[in-house]
Amino acid sequence: MKLNLRSLEAFRETMLSGSATAAAARMGLTQPAVSRLIAQLEQDAGFELFYREKGRLNPTPEALIIYEEIDLAFGGLERVDTLVRDLATFNTGILKIVAPPSLSEGVLSAILPRFMAQFPKVRVTIDSRSTETARAMVANRTADCGFVKLPLDRADISTVLLSSSETVCVLPEDHPLAAHEVLTPELLRSEPLVLLGYGTWTRRQIDDAFRERGVRPEVKLETHTVGSACAFAAAGLGIAIVNALLAGATVRPGMTLRVFRPQILHDYAFMTSALAPPGRLASALLEVTQDYFNGLDGSLGGAKADS
Repeated sequence: MKLNLRSLEAFRETMLSGSATAAAARMGLTQPAVSRLIAQLEQDAGFELFYREKGRLNPTPEALIIYEEIDLAFGGLERVDTLVRDLATFNTGILKIVAPPSLSEGVLSAILPRFMAQFPKVRVTIDSRSTETARAMVANRTADCGFVKLPLDRADISTVLLSSSETVCVLPEDHPLAAHEVLTPELLRSEPLVLLGYGTWTRRQIDDAFRERGVRPEVKLETHTVGSACAFAAAGLGIAIVNALLAGATVRPGMTLRVFRPQILHDYAFMTSALAPPGRLASALLEVTQDYFNGLDGSLGGAKADS
């Protein structure tokens, strides 16, 4: 079975725009033509990609599974097209970065202005993806470089350690426990807590810390981003236990950070493909990033504290 490229494009545009009519406008086709392309793709694939509900096209579970791979493939083609046009106009290049949303909204917003001051004509694209997809994009060079939380066990990716960040408690400045420089499970006994979602590496480490001290954590709210955990702590819903590097970029006025013990460190790295040397722009970004993290040395987010 060989899938038709135009049919795949029609499927991708329909997923992106939400309707065959909008996809047709983006492709310069008629709506019936797009519908025929999708029907042909469904016939070639052997299963339905959309079902209609109240006049709307809704993707099937199978469509959602294949969409990410198709989007990655077309993203690579679009990158080639952009590169050719940049070379033709003597632009200095493009840099595609993959990073977790939490880093994009915090640390990268401080790093990129420094980088772009050195390379004002460079166009930067930041792509927020799941960890596994981000690793795959860097390994196959769909992205030039990325940021990843260690450990990372892949021979096709090269990493450079950037930061080992403490785990901290985020709480109001006037909270009684703010009088302590270090907070432990014993001190947090019976305190309402805001933790990252169950099953994450960080959550497992925190749960282990409480269990080893014989303390049952009073989890009042679970979330999946450090930013939202800090926001909920600021709203008075509990003390958040999170990564200091990411918390430092999102903590609100009136809130403070206290070191959590036993120590739980979060190692972040810069990653490039191990299959080829990094480009000069990726190398320059690494240098700027290292300078930024060196400037954090001695802060909770940028250095390892003593156990």
